[in-house]
Amino acid sequence: MNLTSPESWLDAHGDALYGYAMLRVREPAVAEDLVQETLLAALTARERYQGAASERTWLVGILKNKLFDHLRRAGREPTYDPTVDDDGHFEAQFDHTGHWVSPPRAWSDPAFVAENAQLRTVLFDCIGRLPERQRQVLVLRELDGLETDELLALFAISTAGNLWVMLSRARERVRACVELRWQEGSAHA
Repeated sequence: MNLTSPESWLDAHGDALYGYAMLRVREPAVAEDLVQETLLAALTARERYQGAASERTWLVGILKNKLFDHLRRAGREPTYDPTVDDDGHFEAQFDHTGHWVSPPRAWSDPAFVAENAQLRTVLFDCIGRLPERQRQVLVLRELDGLETDELLALFAISTAGNLWVMLSRARERVRACVELRWQEGSAHA
């Protein structure tokens, strides 16, 4: 399989690459830089492209590596993690045995939910509202399928337990946000 000309890569794949980067970094300038770095790296590596994957898949693979490099660099900078302050809120949702005080609502038919474009919009908006580090960890775990060891190394998280708490809090925040926003959207539909 041959690559198209490098001049056409931005037109053919730029929006998809930018969207992929934006979901993960949430900063337009950083996403643009990552796409630009990806295209430059692809230009340099195009002779090594063997055609085993589609051109877009190959470019997304390069973008993933650029993204991981960015996250590693950003992980070395000290940051404030607002998730530490929400311990009380998170723990208040469970009783002393670890069971829900008030269980999450059922979301009707899973097939309907999976195919519902409005729900997907609400879901991605809720993911975008997470604190930066929670959002990045959740997206890389759930959308990109990174394993625990990879996430621990990438974000310099000390233990798997800390990672699991972070993921649990992120999932709970997304669930609560979706329930609230989805209910609001259903009332207006």
